[in-house]
Amino acid sequence: MRETSAAPAAMPRRSPSRRRVRRPNLLGALGGIVWLAIVIVPVYWAVIASLRPQEGFFTADPLLPPAHPTLANYRLVLDNDFAHYFLNSVIVTGATTLLTLAVSFMAAYAIVRGDRRSLRLTFNLFLLGLAIPLQATIIPVYYLIAKARMYDTLPAIILPSAAFAIPLTVIILVNFLRDIPDELFESMRVDGAGDWRMLWSLALPLARPAIITVAIYDALNVWNGFLFPLILTQSPDKRVLPLALWTFQGQFTVNVPAVLAAVLLSTLPVLALYVVGRRQLIGGLTAGFGK
Repeated sequence: MRETSAAPAAMPRRSPSRRRVRRPNLLGALGGIVWLAIVIVPVYWAVIASLRPQEGFFTADPLLPPAHPTLANYRLVLDNDFAHYFLNSVIVTGATTLLTLAVSFMAAYAIVRGDRRSLRLTFNLFLLGLAIPLQATIIPVYYLIAKARMYDTLPAIILPSAAFAIPLTVIILVNFLRDIPDELFESMRVDGAGDWRMLWSLALPLARPAIITVAIYDALNVWNGFLFPLILTQSPDKRVLPLALWTFQGQFTVNVPAVLAAVLLSTLPVLALYVVGRRQLIGGLTAGFGK
């Protein structure tokens, strides 16, 4: 008798109806909606409250738009030297950011491309700078600024702010510059280019995403800075926006809509800067710390 070998049974195919269907993440969606409400509701309340007249502010429903919106609160804030405080913040933020970028970029280039061991050891000093809290150095900083006769001036805010922004900026720029291939530097060196030429013609264009990232990050921190303006300045004409908001809160203690109008006016430049450069900021920081 012949042995008949049984044919292998064909593997059953799954019908399209049995395919695994991804279920919607209802819990995650609910959490996202709750978080969106937590963020949006205070902003919405601040906007409608700043348009509400002072009369009847505490008796009106806080979440309903005002029946007769007014811009009187914004005019009141603008008439109390708000433009001057805004200009001081622009000067301090711009000067601090430019100084930080100039020093940090050259330091990062020297650390990455330098041959001396001492240059590379300075990277550890910048890492150490991240461990020093700003509040712990306010007394020595005040003493140095007073001895340098810069107290109650805008440079008294610019120089310490740049000093505390340099360590993190150097670390991010070093991580970006290390990814530039050495062959590019060697080819430029063969053509007779020096370090300054390679710095401006090669390293600067290739590190532009990192520079934009740290520029936005440093500008936001300096714009919102409060401790240095509070300790190192005294005259009203040297106030920046965060310190001016504090004075507005004391000046308009009962007029809550005017205080909220001042807060919203001061956050508009920060919001615009974040909307324009949010992708560069998040992507650059993620790449800088992940390398």
